[in-house]
Amino acid sequence: MFLKSEHFISAAKLYPALGPYAVDSGGFSELQRHGAWTRTPRQYVDDLRRIWECVGPYDWAAGQDWMCEDLIIHGGQVGPLHFVGTHLSVAEHQRRTVENFLELRSLAPDLRIIPTLQGSTVPEYEQCRELYERAGVNLAAEPTVGLGSVCRLQSTTQGAAIVTAMAAHGLRLHGFGFKTLGLNRVGHLLASADSAAWSLHARHRPPMPGHTHENCANCFPYAMNWRTRVLNTTTPPTPTATATATATAQLSLF
Repeated sequence: MFLKSEHFISAAKLYPALGPYAVDSGGFSELQRHGAWTRTPRQYVDDLRRIWECVGPYDWAAGQDWMCEDLIIHGGQVGPLHFVGTHLSVAEHQRRTVENFLELRSLAPDLRIIPTLQGSTVPEYEQCRELYERAGVNLAAEPTVGLGSVCRLQSTTQGAAIVTAMAAHGLRLHGFGFKTLGLNRVGHLLASADSAAWSLHARHRPPMPGHTHENCANCFPYAMNWRTRVLNTTTPPTPTATATATATAQLSLF
């Protein structure tokens, strides 16, 4: 399970998790709406600690990274979504991403917060990787390294080249927002991935047989069926490869 931290924060009550889960920081929504982070690193750590103590230890939590997609940086409109834009450079986004990780790990070394690579081209991701290395972070020794800003590139040749280049450094990568097309191409190079595609798919189809809700967009059995299909069609699989179905606010962990 992969839920935004804000979903836990807005919950009236938190219950112990019955299975493994990870926590997304909600960075895409933060930067899309505000062009900056509205929560300080200290506030985010406090939120993560409450989740850890009330729900249980998570596998990892994403940092407050800065995506490098054109819409995030320059702003614009996609359907109903308005992007205010940060109007900063890719290099500045990368610098802030690395500095935030260092601050979060300093504030809470026990909370399993992962570093995330950001960029839009292979050289830019290499530059971000080098920023971590110069800061003393051995990415190859990290249990998980996030690969950000690949959601819209994940099924393209450019996206495949980025994943291949970063995996060549021996990094255990988590692909943010990887759909089935991207997983079919480079899923064997990822340690894990998340996607909300199953929920969108279910929203426009009748519910599974025997299910009484209007659709299965927030349905755990549907999500697990999607996950199984993804794992079965991703070749060649690695021994530890997993696909994490991203849950919506209504899809319960418990």
